[in-house]
Amino acid sequence: MATTTQDRRTIREVMTTDPVVLDTASDLTTAARQMRDHDIGDVIVQDDNGRVCGIVTDRDIVIRALAENRDPASTTLADVCSADIVTLRPDDPVTEAVATMRDRAIRRLPVVENGRPIGIVSIGDLAVERDPESALADISAAPPNE
Repeated sequence: MATTTQDRRTIREVMTTDPVVLDTASDLTTAARQMRDHDIGDVIVQDDNGRVCGIVTDRDIVIRALAENRDPASTTLADVCSADIVTLRPDDPVTEAVATMRDRAIRRLPVVENGRPIGIVSIGDLAVERDPESALADISAAPPNE
């Protein structure tokens, strides 16, 4: 099978740069406001040393906190974040992100360099990159709802 230009692209070429990153001690209200203000569905969670240690999605806030009657002002990201995360390096091939998302049934992957978060790649980013005519690509590329 021939390798296409698309197959040689790197994560750096498709990732969203400048991800929102919060400390483990941040509360869910802060995370939710950041998601609203940046029109995103996730925040990367970092430990006291600035290293990625988890990710929290809007769905995590609903399922792991609100549905369990946790107070969003006192529940920390450490309490609800997905800590068993996979990260990518910016020079990894896009095909690795696709395979990882498929194999692990996940939709977002933090991108790290020297242990520090520098971006995030989502299933929507990959849809726009790999199949720009797909419905998911159209949705992902659409302007945000206000």
